[in-house]
Amino acid sequence: MTLDQLRIFVAVAERQHVTRAAEALNLTQSAVSSAITTLEGRHGVALFDRVGRSIVLNAAGQVFLEEARAVLARASAAEDALDDLGALKRGRLSIQASQTIAGWWLPARLAAFHARHPGIRIDVAIGNTRDVAQAVIDGRAELGLVEGEVDEAALTRTVLDHDELVLVVAADHSMAQDGAGPPDLKTLSWVLREPGSGTRSAFEAALAERGLTVEDLDISMTLPGNEAVAAAVAAGVGATVVSRTVVAARLRSGEMASLPLDLPARPFWLLRHKQRYRSKAGETFLGLLPTS
Repeated sequence: MTLDQLRIFVAVAERQHVTRAAEALNLTQSAVSSAITTLEGRHGVALFDRVGRSIVLNAAGQVFLEEARAVLARASAAEDALDDLGALKRGRLSIQASQTIAGWWLPARLAAFHARHPGIRIDVAIGNTRDVAQAVIDGRAELGLVEGEVDEAALTRTVLDHDELVLVVAADHSMAQDGAGPPDLKTLSWVLREPGSGTRSAFEAALAERGLTVEDLDISMTLPGNEAVAAAVAAGVGATVVSRTVVAARLRSGEMASLPLDLPARPFWLLRHKQRYRSKAGETFLGLLPTS
């Protein structure tokens, strides 16, 4: 059974006339008659009574007419849904982002997208770089936004932006005095993000350039979030390396101080699956973002 057969049946049933139905559908009379005959023959049910040269919808046809109309209505609704998706009147955008991006970089960009396309539902999950990469691989997120390095054969990586890392301590820390030179990293007490986070990975890479590892440092705390790390540092627990955006307000207020340390800018990466479907909502959102 095809949608075309259903449309032809409904047209004939509503007009009780093959010729008029053919004219309305812009089909030949023989094509309409053939479609009705095929439909009845395939299912072994007569839908019309042939009375002389006329056809009359019978009891079976009356029952089937209701079902056929319902199916055609659902098909029309499905077509409308696809049209809406294509026009971004409805749909869903799924993103998973690491904490720095989700907390400070992403919100303004999501707001701009929502203002243009309010019918698109935006679902955002937060995780560390490792979690985000796995979500994109598994299909739980269409777009992944991370700060850390990812090397997964199933994913593509594109640089979206860059972030400045800064070494910070509490304002009353002994190293926060004017004129203090670059600190000896091994003499500081440290508060770090958890392994697998982009911030932690960037810091470990900076240590490696200096011939150090985290095992060479005095780690006081390992915490699973930027705010927790920043609060601990502001309370005097130790030093950390974090995105300047995360601690900008604390630096301006004098609650924290930055120490001189040459740290390379780190990229913000867009992760996408190489083979999964790419929605129009996702493509449109990315079109609003700067790319490097």
